[in-house]
Amino acid sequence: MGKAYLLLGSNMGNRLENLKKAINKIKTICGDIIMLSSIYETAAWGYKEQESFLNQVIVLDSLIHPTPLMLHLLEIEKEIGRVRDVKYGPRLIDIDILLFENEVINNTILMLPHPELPNRRFALIPLKEVANDLIHPVFNLTINQLLENCSDEGHVQKFSELY
Repeated sequence: MGKAYLLLGSNMGNRLENLKKAINKIKTICGDIIMLSSIYETAAWGYKEQESFLNQVIVLDSLIHPTPLMLHLLEIEKEIGRVRDVKYGPRLIDIDILLFENEVINNTILMLPHPELPNRRFALIPLKEVANDLIHPVFNLTINQLLENCSDEGHVQKFSELY
């Protein structure tokens, strides 16, 4: 199908283990993971009164079109224990599709590119690590250019190179 750029995040429980579980489930169900960013510890965004997150971008050679892929990712979140009760609230796992090739999609399940990507350093920094020159299909800017223009000042610090 194509390359999907996914952002994983966790700020509850064993955050590192939650990322590992998500990656293993994604590999089993959705396709081959061809690249992983470093893991970053990041300040909460949106609802700031919570623990910091671990975030990581993975590049997936997806076997599935974007909308069904999102449905699989939502199911993986649920299997790991995600409960959606507070918008931007604490979560065991969060999996977002940031970009999927040059797809532009807006339906009830999925918006691509992710609408908040240009506003989130915690997504842009690990994405830059694995896809610096990738062009955003709507803004026609590289990931590096989006990061340079990003006004988000939230804390983002490298946590770990690999597991």
